[in-house]
Amino acid sequence: MSPSAPGVTSCNIAIAVIPQANSRCTCDMTYTLDGQPGPTNRYNGQTAKHAAEIALEDLARTFRIEAEAEQNIDWESVDRWPSGEVNEMRFHVILHYERITEEQSKFDAMQNTVMGNTVIENAEISIIQVDPDLAIESLER
Repeated sequence: MSPSAPGVTSCNIAIAVIPQANSRCTCDMTYTLDGQPGPTNRYNGQTAKHAAEIALEDLARTFRIEAEAEQNIDWESVDRWPSGEVNEMRFHVILHYERITEEQSKFDAMQNTVMGNTVIENAEISIIQVDPDLAIESLER
């Protein structure tokens, strides 16, 4: 990795997946952001990829919460131009929902998750204001 330019943020993530005797895996993950090491956390998964996915999702959750908090945006404030016209802002809205369920099939697990408003009502929602020209891809399916 080349040295960072002044003002550039760097983040390094170290992941170690460790097979267990029970055919499952644990994942130890540590990150360093701007030279400051974060904690090492351990995650359990069914496979190596599942354990790593859980670890990375937890890190993404941590960063989403911190990014939103750093902006300290008043939820109800409306930005207006001097003319009084509303200045529309652009937001990256991230809806995250997880659950553990016992179902007869993968189809039933999906259907019983998306029925009603359970996902929306129980999801963690992060709203991060972004620049209008930021090239960001939505994960819409």
